[in-house]
Amino acid sequence: MTPDFITLSPEVAQAQSENAPVVALESTIITHGMPYPQNLETAQTVERVVRDAGAVPATIAVLKGQIHIGLTASELEALAQAGDVMKLSRADFAVAMAAGKTGATTVAATMIAAHLAGIRVFATGGIGGVHKGAEDSFDISADLMELAQTPVTVVAAGAKAILDIPKTLEVLETQGVPVIAYRQDGFPAFWSRESGITAPLRMDSAEAIARAHLMRERIGLPGGQLVANPIPVAAEIPARDLAPLIADAQNEAAARGIAGKAVTPFLLQRLFELTEGRSLSANIALVLNNARLAAEIARAILNSRGDAASL
Repeated sequence: MTPDFITLSPEVAQAQSENAPVVALESTIITHGMPYPQNLETAQTVERVVRDAGAVPATIAVLKGQIHIGLTASELEALAQAGDVMKLSRADFAVAMAAGKTGATTVAATMIAAHLAGIRVFATGGIGGVHKGAEDSFDISADLMELAQTPVTVVAAGAKAILDIPKTLEVLETQGVPVIAYRQDGFPAFWSRESGITAPLRMDSAEAIARAHLMRERIGLPGGQLVANPIPVAAEIPARDLAPLIADAQNEAAARGIAGKAVTPFLLQRLFELTEGRSLSANIALVLNNARLAAEIARAILNSRGDAASL
């Protein structure tokens, strides 16, 4: 039975009643990722990709204190044009709901809401992680701890290249999170297919990933899986081209005293400017790629018996 603080869109409600595959989608890319109307067009395209791949999209947001699992066309358009929308993670999720606020969900908050609604797979762009200089700032994304405790498989293009990727992977290992590179050995770095670091695990099919998810459920392991799906070759910005631009943007952020939650949006905006818009085009391409794979995994989970003989 759906809790009274959750509203299912008609499409998601029908999918769940029919035991059809559903893919969760975050909403911060709509409210904090790009301007209107490009944000709306991107959100609509991501949902269409999920449908074309045989699953039902569930874009998640908090609207006037209520968790919405799936947005109607009018709700999606209203959110894309809304101002003063909170950016929600685990720490402020319940506070926003209690106060009747409207908020867009980050990776962590989307995982929480997806799990509450019984959705096992979530597609995003890239996860948050350990920021460079975290040994002084202690700036570590809540996404990593959420992956350790909430049983949702998250499909992302690795971690954002602005982060300290080796430290991010160390934290994930410490927290017992499976980090699975899809069809390659190297861990991708968001806009770049390779970070120069070998991923802990590799899987080459949605079916294998689905069976691993189901086995974690069977043996009672807490937490989810991170599936690192590299950006398509045609959309990639090689790491060697990005590295000096990221360094410049980070030095500028430090010089201007930008810290905390403001760091990531500042760096992403500066990279958009320094790459003359190429970083945003790559971001859209990788989100669509992740949505497609997530739909395949969601379908495979439902098609698998999840028993030991199928592994």
